[in-house]
This record gives sequence, structure tokens and C-alpha cells, in this order.
Amino acid sequence: MSVLPKNEPQVPIDTPRNYFIFGATMSGKSYLAERFPNPLFLNTDGNAKANKAPSIQLTNVRNPDGSAKKTVIEQIDEILLALETEHHNYETVIVDVIDDVTMLIEQAICLKANVDALADIPYGKGYATFNAVLQGMVMELKALPVNVIYISRVALVGENEQQHEIPSLKMKYYNVVNGNCDLVIHTQKIGSTYLRNIKDKRKNYYASRIDDPKILRILKAITGAITPEPTTKNEKVGK
Repeated sequence: MSVLPKNEPQVPIDTPRNYFIFGATMSGKSYLAERFPNPLFLNTDGNAKANKAPSIQLTNVRNPDGSAKKTVIEQIDEILLALETEHHNYETVIVDVIDDVTMLIEQAICLKANVDALADIPYGKGYATFNAVLQGMVMELKALPVNVIYISRVALVGENEQQHEIPSLKMKYYNVVNGNCDLVIHTQKIGSTYLRNIKDKRKNYYASRIDDPKILRILKAITGAITPEPTTKNEKVGK
């Protein structure tokens, strides 16, 4: 049997699987993420048991003397290995919130090296280790056959009435995470109304090319997520 595919037209399948959601507190970030199919939350804010969906609290565990007993890096490695090798029915992994995860990774590296800051580790090894861990986590999550959602808080930029919200995740970390995401979603609450808008996208996503009806239903409720189907030349001239 040849390894080459048949030379015939294919029906395009293009379902976004990796998402970055940012918004202010109580703007509906976690609520939106929980709408995705069969979610597992990797939680950092101490509210793991508050979610209806199953969740794991990410943390660095210390010994009585303050040294590292089990770091969040080891914990994440265990979780990723289980998601990759064990039989489970999770379809979505939600990192809530990615800002805290970067801080926990930095803390873990410092605990192992017995220093106060990454800069205290000679020859830039602290920063190199951090970058390798963060990039490795993002790439391993992306390689899993699941939807991946990163949740971030917001920072305000601009002055007075010209202020607007941006992700609070540091730009150098945001570039690593967002570089592996398909859609960036901004959530807002204005009065009693919840708004969800696309702020960035890898490409145009068409309803006809999304093969997961659950994902399609969610995306249809987000302004700018679905691009109108392209019209043919005949349709444009009314033939």
C-alpha cells in the first residue's frame, strides 16, 4: 500500500483547538471555558473545588525546612503524561490562570536552586530553564488530542477614558503561549451583559470546515470567531 494519498480533492477540516481567553475578574472567562466539551481545569487560584468540572490545584509543595518537596514542574509533567498515556474522556484542558503558572514555575526553579530569583542562578541558567519549561509545557499541551484553553487576567493601558484591557501575562510569555493558539478571546461584563470578542486569530475559520458541532456552537456565540463563507464568482454577479 502506497504512503501517498489519492490525488483527489479533499474536504477541508479546520477546527481551532487552542485558545487564549483574557478578561477582568467576573467577566465570564472560566464560565466560557467550562462550556467546552469534557473540561479538566488546571487551577491556580485556590478555587479548584468551586468548579463544576473536574480540576487539579497546581502548587509547589514544600518540606518543613522550606525546601521543595514536589514542584509544580513535576506536577505538570505527571498530568501531561497521564493525559497522553492513560485512558480518559477529557476533551478540553484549561489552564486557569496562565499568569500564575508562570510564577509557580519561576518559584519552583528558585526553590530547587535555593535562590531568591532567577537572576541569582549563574550564567543565565535560571532563565534558560524557565523558558525551556514553559515552551515544553505549551508544546506538549498542543500535541495532545484535546482542546487547550489558557486563561489570563487583564492589565489596563492608556490614559483616562482611552484605557483599554490587554492580557496581564508578561509579553515575552504571552508570545510563547499565543504563538501556539488559534484564537484570542476577550471577555467583558458591561452592566448585566457578558461580551465575548475575538482579538486575534491565526486564520479565518468557516463554519463549513469545523467538524466538531460542540466547538462550532460555542464559536457562533463569540463575535468575530466565525468568518462568513466565501462566495463564488457566480454568486457575486447573481448568476
